[in-house]
Amino acid sequence: MNAIPATSSVLADSSLVGTGLSRAYTAEIDLWLQNVVGGVGEMEGVALAAVGGYGRGDLSMGSDLDLLLIHNDSGHVAEVAERIWYPIWDTGMKLGHAVRTIEEALDLATSDLDTATSLLDIRLIGGEERLVTELAEKSRELWREHADKMLNLLAEGTKQRHAEAGEVAFLLEPDLKLSRGGLRDVHALHWIDLADDDLLETSERQGLVGPLDTLLSTRVELHRSTGRHSNQLLLQDQDEVAAALGHGDADDLMADISQAARTVAWITDAVLHRMHLRSNRRRWRSKVREMGHGIRLVDETLHLVDGAPVASDPVLPLRVAYVAASEDVFIERSVLDRLADDSPHMPDPWPPEARDVLVDLLLLGYDAIRTLEALDQVDLLSRLLPEWAPNRSRPQRNAYHRYTVDRHLMEAAAECAAIADRVERPDLLVLGGLFHDIGKGYPGDHSEVGVDLVRRIAQRMGYPPADVEVLAALVRHHLLLPDVASRRDLEDEDTIRFVAEEVGSITTVELLGALTEADSIATSRAAWNGWKAELVSDLVTRTSHYLRSGGNVSPSAFPSPGLLERLLAGEELVNLDGHGLTVMTEDRRGTFSRVAGALALHGVEILEAQLHTEDGRALEVLRVGGGIGLDERPKQVEEDVRRALRGRLAVRARLIQRARNYRYQRVTTARLSDPQVIIDNDVSSSYTVLEVRGPDSIGLLYRVTRAIADLDLDIYTAKVQTIGDDVVDSFYILDADHEKVVEDAFQREIELAILTAIAADA
Repeated sequence: MNAIPATSSVLADSSLVGTGLSRAYTAEIDLWLQNVVGGVGEMEGVALAAVGGYGRGDLSMGSDLDLLLIHNDSGHVAEVAERIWYPIWDTGMKLGHAVRTIEEALDLATSDLDTATSLLDIRLIGGEERLVTELAEKSRELWREHADKMLNLLAEGTKQRHAEAGEVAFLLEPDLKLSRGGLRDVHALHWIDLADDDLLETSERQGLVGPLDTLLSTRVELHRSTGRHSNQLLLQDQDEVAAALGHGDADDLMADISQAARTVAWITDAVLHRMHLRSNRRRWRSKVREMGHGIRLVDETLHLVDGAPVASDPVLPLRVAYVAASEDVFIERSVLDRLADDSPHMPDPWPPEARDVLVDLLLLGYDAIRTLEALDQVDLLSRLLPEWAPNRSRPQRNAYHRYTVDRHLMEAAAECAAIADRVERPDLLVLGGLFHDIGKGYPGDHSEVGVDLVRRIAQRMGYPPADVEVLAALVRHHLLLPDVASRRDLEDEDTIRFVAEEVGSITTVELLGALTEADSIATSRAAWNGWKAELVSDLVTRTSHYLRSGGNVSPSAFPSPGLLERLLAGEELVNLDGHGLTVMTEDRRGTFSRVAGALALHGVEILEAQLHTEDGRALEVLRVGGGIGLDERPKQVEEDVRRALRGRLAVRARLIQRARNYRYQRVTTARLSDPQVIIDNDVSSSYTVLEVRGPDSIGLLYRVTRAIADLDLDIYTAKVQTIGDDVVDSFYILDADHEKVVEDAFQREIELAILTAIAADA
């Protein structure tokens, strides 16, 4: 018998990659199974067939081995099945198997889409060939006979899958099989073609060959390099897969995958639209609407009349996109080809109408994305905005982001549109969303590079100088508010003064507040939450007040008179109320560290801390999150904080024990940087700001704050945030004499202590 597949020489042959490896592996499995069948003995009235993905011959290491044992009521089929299935199970391969007569298989195929499609690629492995031939012919006849029903099921399933799995072309970690534009879409198009060969054009069939090779090759190498069955191409796996397939780097690989997926999605959209029109024409009365400028809508499809001003109207591509998005209609592919071939370049400066149409399109929100992508598919978007081209399909290795640069910009613009009614200049907001990261496709700091790019674009669009500078400020400062809000003390007047001087106007800071929200949501849902929204809103309010009042900073609200009175009265308090923790106790060095350690024992994270000491008393008001302790055992959390403050809880020992019992390990897809300690005396006139960056781990905040306390440093405010698997913590500190830390030697000791704390286990 042939070698067991799991130890085959094919998989070990590094010269075989991608689809070549898939074909060789499929052939080896075929031969091995034929030998298995050959050892069974009597196969009269029985046949073993490959179906599904194995039937198509695109087997990869993580694929199920889909097999069907066909019989004609043979009395010995159960014995045959056991003698075939058990050797396969012994190899550890994933087996999808069934035993059916031809009639049983066909009966199931009339109602079950998965069964019906799996039989469309059936082929013989061993046994009576006539059984497989008969089932193959009847399966395809049945598929065509029930085409209306099956294609409707297929279309609905495809739409649902797209909504759930996202898009291969734009996700940084796509599912190569299930995401829109992935392998399952290629399979679906193949099945649609078998049902009705008029639904796919010859050029579309030919256009799928290259993308299929790219996607399948990547999937095969992903399975081989990781040993996992998952079809999600994680950031951590992309370099190895890229090297195996001969790409220069992971970015080259992902660019090829994106282009392949865009082609597949493009063809899928066109075919699904044809299916939709065909299935509804019996119920529809054909409806024709003239939309002006040579644009005509016919049955949910946008066409151009013969005399449309394609060659003379540079705004026409934008008009087409706006009408298609606002009316929710499909742009006929010949329209896009005609526009791509014959449209003139937009003049410099643009006609005023062009700017208005683009802004109106963007203000449609998510409805605009599909039509912008349609323009981009035929390079009309890059012709309109040449600065866009370097960002097309560009991946970004970032702990937060989920999309390629181009799709992130479109998503951000759509999110801006959703909140555009909050600002005085909705047009500048949506354009800020579309262009805020435009510099990422170029060398250098993307915010600074983007300023020059957006100035050029805005001037070309015909905006006056004042508006050009507002857009430039949105690009330059689009990270300012979230960075300051999450890492700086908003009670410190220096913070507010700094932001006000940077942004310069109330209009700009309000636009930046809205852009921050939109950018964060477009980045990932985890990047925007109630805590971050509150911080940014507070910063916008305080900065606007400063600018409106001519330089007056809102008075600090911490500590409130009530809290201060209770503190000075000697009250001892540990009160956990939802996500807020208030502590009043005797002032002793390391108080904050003890609280942080006790919370870490319950998996509770400190997000923000305001600290105050007066007359030998300490007040801590913390915002906390995470950990089941907040919901399931808040009283136990409170009690452990009290015990830690009294020195009755072995915090360090318990954290070491917790770390050993629960190995804190996430799948790392991106890192911010190596551990780093930044000491800044310029940010605040009153405090030294200590910024700590490093990989997250159990008890990290406890270790860092303990190291700070060991050096007789006092913490007055702390901001804590987690980005992916890293933390960025900021502390406002003073030394034992209540002075800023300015001595170089002492700063080096602080850096050493904290880096050592980051590296420690507990």
